[in-house]
Amino acid sequence: MNFKISDKKKRIIKRIYKIALVLIGIIIVIFNDTFGKLEGFVEFIAFYFIVIFITISYWLFKQIKSIIRLKNEKVKTELLHLKSQVNPHFFFNMLNNLYGLVDKDSKKAQELILKLSDMMRYSIYDGEKETVLLSEEVTYLQNYIELHKMRYHKTIDVQFNIEIKDNDYEIMPLLFIILLENAFKHGVENLRKNAYVHIDMKAENDQVSFDIENNFDNTITNEQGGIGLKNLKRRLELVYPKNHILSITKTDTVFKAILNISKL
Repeated sequence: MNFKISDKKKRIIKRIYKIALVLIGIIIVIFNDTFGKLEGFVEFIAFYFIVIFITISYWLFKQIKSIIRLKNEKVKTELLHLKSQVNPHFFFNMLNNLYGLVDKDSKKAQELILKLSDMMRYSIYDGEKETVLLSEEVTYLQNYIELHKMRYHKTIDVQFNIEIKDNDYEIMPLLFIILLENAFKHGVENLRKNAYVHIDMKAENDQVSFDIENNFDNTITNEQGGIGLKNLKRRLELVYPKNHILSITKTDTVFKAILNISKL
């Protein structure tokens, strides 16, 4: 993290040094006039410089600490804003589906409501936490997939392979959902048949790997995951600046994303 001292603070530091030098000059004159010799004066000047150095160092420490605190607050505020952008259109779409499903299939509507309430609870409460257990994040993704399967009236090939060897692995919440949401929004929703979403998640040796691949209709022009991916990249930069690799590839009909995260 880079910290810059403002021009105003630089001017203050220079003034402190100038005042210190003036005081030293005054003390030299006083000692010469009073004692006419410099016995013990070197030790006094050394002690004086040490006091000045400690005073300035303490002031700089307080300033840097203040900058760090302000930067941390800014990062937290930005993260909360980015998290609040996750999944809003999904919840609205599901509510619309529920409205039309209540009279037709009340049992299915009840199942959807329970899963949707679990997801909303996780997004609102757990989504504000700095970290959650990876197992909790997996459950959230699974609920998302199940809701989509119940929503569509077509066959979807969804495969979610999970290998988690570290049950205590903690991670920032609501990361992987962005990639999963893009796969359904830009792939499954626009395909009439043969739609698929394949996911592989592995966690071992302080590493989490999330690979996701989906097909899409290349006749429909859209920038897959434009806003969502910008959101994801920014959050990764803020929380995992040197501990992540995000790789994205796209062909005429297939979109693939690989996200690797190292434990902080």
